[in-house]
Amino acid sequence: MKTKLLLIALCTFCIGFSQVPTGYYNSATGSGYTLKTQLKNIIDSDNDGLSPEFQSTDPGYSGLYTTYVASDSDSYYENNGSVLDMYSENPTGADDYEYTHFTDQDPGTGGTSEGEFYNREHIIPQSVFNQVTPQRSDAHFVVPSDKFVNGARGSFPFGRVETANLTTTNGSKRGNNLNSGYSAGYTATVFEPIDEFKGDIARMHFYFATRYEDDVASYSYSMFNGTSDQVFDQTFLNILITWHNQDPVSTREMDRNNAIFGRQNNRNPFIDHPEYVEMIWSSTIDSEAPSVPTNVMVSNETSNSIDLSWTASTDNIAVTEYDVYVNSVFNKSVSSTTTTVSGLNSETTYAFTVLAKDAAGNESSQSTSVNGTTLVGGTGGTDCATETFSNIGAASSSYAERMWTGDDGGEWTATDARTDQTLTGNAITIRNGELTSSSISGGIGSLTVTTLRAFSGGSGTFNLRVNGTVVGTIPYGDVQETTTINNIDVTGNIIVSFTDKATTSDRVIIDDLSWSCYDPTLGTDDLNLEKLVTVYPNPSSDRSITINTANITGTEINVYDITGKLLFSKKNLLGNTQISDLPQGMLLVEIISSKRSITKKVLIR
Repeated sequence: MKTKLLLIALCTFCIGFSQVPTGYYNSATGSGYTLKTQLKNIIDSDNDGLSPEFQSTDPGYSGLYTTYVASDSDSYYENNGSVLDMYSENPTGADDYEYTHFTDQDPGTGGTSEGEFYNREHIIPQSVFNQVTPQRSDAHFVVPSDKFVNGARGSFPFGRVETANLTTTNGSKRGNNLNSGYSAGYTATVFEPIDEFKGDIARMHFYFATRYEDDVASYSYSMFNGTSDQVFDQTFLNILITWHNQDPVSTREMDRNNAIFGRQNNRNPFIDHPEYVEMIWSSTIDSEAPSVPTNVMVSNETSNSIDLSWTASTDNIAVTEYDVYVNSVFNKSVSSTTTTVSGLNSETTYAFTVLAKDAAGNESSQSTSVNGTTLVGGTGGTDCATETFSNIGAASSSYAERMWTGDDGGEWTATDARTDQTLTGNAITIRNGELTSSSISGGIGSLTVTTLRAFSGGSGTFNLRVNGTVVGTIPYGDVQETTTINNIDVTGNIIVSFTDKATTSDRVIIDDLSWSCYDPTLGTDDLNLEKLVTVYPNPSSDRSITINTANITGTEINVYDITGKLLFSKKNLLGNTQISDLPQGMLLVEIISSKRSITKKVLIR
């Protein structure tokens, strides 16, 4: 760990500006974009005929290092006068490294790892405004930063990282943007600071949009929309406003504003008056919550999972996702109106509710609760869990720890893994790592998986472990192969893992993983409805389908459209049932027997 501590007395140039000068915001009397222009006149370098008039000055690009002594010294965390860098500061513990003003300044070389030197980070990249002044030397949005992290952030916009491909020592990260919730609408690479400084960075953006209102419409940047009024693309405006609200103005920000005022003769209005953000951009803020999801239904109960479906909510802009709660505890977020809740205990009744969310983070109330009861334990021959790796995230060729929610709702972890290789679809590729499931009920009878060694290398095996005990081996080689291991026969809650790969340098693609439930006390007929019932043709081109319930007596069939509207219902069926004149689109066919129910999706063209 590199620690260099040199206490430097605060410069006298900031003394006397400990608060907003009298009358500074007297001319800020409007609202909306009119207010933004009024603030621009107050903080720019022009003589706008204001009374009083504070024209901004430019201490120069090299002068930033001098400004940082007063504006960005640590008097808040370690309280030792070291450089306060938002990308390395650990607010709750000791920093991994610290910098001394001037002494550790970037010499023009190095910067291949964290903790070497600090330099000047432009929150809005210099390339956006072609390195012109005074933008280039404006300390209100140009901050001290570790040189390596500054380079790693590059010109990427700020956002919410879904899967990180770089994480700094204090938890700032870079990766693809989370395309859901308040950050929905963008999927490319973004940089996300830690929560402690998200509001600081948001208010720096609002300052830039205001101070450089006359120029910003000509700037090409993914966070901007090419206008001088709203300035920000709607996705990034949602992100910045959310961060501004979640991380209010701190003492550190107020002190920084005062110090920069002592050097530049202008202030960040959104630190002095946080309410200006809503006053200016309120017309673009989505404050309307979606409607409450209705017609929540349970179906397809197994020993460890239950399917849910509901009628889509409405919103003034758009619903982006639904949060599913089990017994009032958050379980998962999904973008569709159907899902499977897995990892449940057998012979247990659960209460399910759903709420809707939009891109601005507005939430509906939770739906009316509906109960579902899992069956007794599974049995060999009935699918208990499947994993197609469809949810592993964006394709990435780098090797890292990957975590995702599986097809059945369970959580999966893969170490030293990449996500850009495919077999029958998305797949996970393991190098010198392991693949592990979360705890899933229902036991395990037999397991099937497909493997292929990618690139160069040889053949080998993984150990297949259930609850830590080796129960078989999974081979791999340069030819795609599907392996089934029978008679595993472990009851209760299980954790499945692939470990101990024979050759650590081999890169092995894994896809189409599934296993059967196991409980020797239960017969297969109780849980075999999925295999006995067929619905055909699927898809259907003549608006009709046939449902074959084989020899299962007392079967009930219900057909719903994707909104939950009941289209057909009939009880006590046996054999073939044909249904005609169905509407086009995706339909849900619910088949209910005396033991359980299942739901099948059918496409009507």
